[in-house]
Amino acid sequence: MTDYTPHQRRIIDRYYDQRDAIMLTKLSDLVSELYLAQNDRKRDQLWKRVAAAMKNLKIPDAAAAHILEKKSPEVLAVHLKDWLSKVR
Repeated sequence: MTDYTPHQRRIIDRYYDQRDAIMLTKLSDLVSELYLAQNDRKRDQLWKRVAAAMKNLKIPDAAAAHILEKKSPEVLAVHLKDWLSKVR
């Protein structure tokens, strides 16, 4: 295993302390990208990224399945708004 300097260790620790906020920011960026996506192939790639981000955030399976079933940026945005209000 790699040994990290104390400075590197603090950077790594801060990343993991803020991981939920980082993932929520990524999800909000994905909502914007989904609105702007011009073809189905791009949308499918974005929805795969949304699924991965929700898994990292440990979103309940029922909520994630509902969002992925609808594949609607509006539905994702509503849930994201709720999740952001709980973090802040």
